Amino acid sequence: MEKILITGATGLLGSSTIKYLLNKGVEAKNIYALVRDTKKAENLVEKGINLKIGNYDDYPSLVEAFKEIDKLFFVSGSEIPKRVAQHENIVKAAKEAKVKHIIYTSFQRKNETETSPIVTVAEAHLKTEDLLKNSGINYTIMKNNLYMDIIPMFIGNVLETGTIYQPAADGKVAFVLRDDIAEVAANILTTTGHKNKEYDITANEAYSYNDIAVMISEITGKTINYISPSVEEYRKTLTDAGVPNEIIGMTIGFSLAQAQTELDQTANIFENLLGRKPVSLQEYLKKVYK
Repeated sequence: MEKILITGATGLLGSSTIKYLLNKGVEAKNIYALVRDTKKAENLVEKGINLKIGNYDDYPSLVEAFKEIDKLFFVSGSEIPKRVAQHENIVKAAKEAKVKHIIYTSFQRKNETETSPIVTVAEAHLKTEDLLKNSGINYTIMKNNLYMDIIPMFIGNVLETGTIYQPAADGKVAFVLRDDIAEVAANILTTTGHKNKEYDITANEAYSYNDIAVMISEITGKTINYISPSVEEYRKTLTDAGVPNEIIGMTIGFSLAQAQTELDQTANIFENLLGRKPVSLQEYLKKVYK
């Protein structure tokens, strides 16, 4: 049997992918989890998952962890300033360890130039995709759209404020549930036909913040409005509220990407790979706000 290694294995996407691998009948002895801290992986050990100690900054630890691994599920790093160097380590180490296939979590986009409002996020992903394509290793690139799971963070305590306040204009996003992405990843890891392919991991419908306001209003019986301020107004409002600059910058970037129709691409990837539709935005919002 092929040996599969999951990076970011104690994170939400990595741990959900392991869950689906087990559900699909992969034996725990053939699943390996890359972790930095074994204490955070006790639940994986209980399931019989093998632990490999290593981190993206430590190249020798990666080479050792990747030895005898057939397929690597490469979850992109979360430390934006360090991500390019870390991702170079991952790809180089995988090549040295003779990994046969890398499945990488990239991002949904249309604009790949410096003018993109999410250029700081884009840089590492685009460079990593190039590294993979030039590595000689079989690859699959998952171009993931925004997680539905981040909507509550972006819109804040909307039931108290009664307002969604984002500079996203009328732009739409084909939001995808993180858990659905994990199931697609597990499918790619356990089936054939995915070598050297790129998949748009995006929903079959796209929605604006006004649509979300209407849905939450219908679910809760409370009137929720949507206001799209200027970037300047938005930055001042959040700064005055004590929100960290890094969070403000990230939120503005994704809002502008949404306004510029960067994230509205739809696809039938879930029907094609899983034989079902993804969890809809309405279903998700009902669980969160009912």
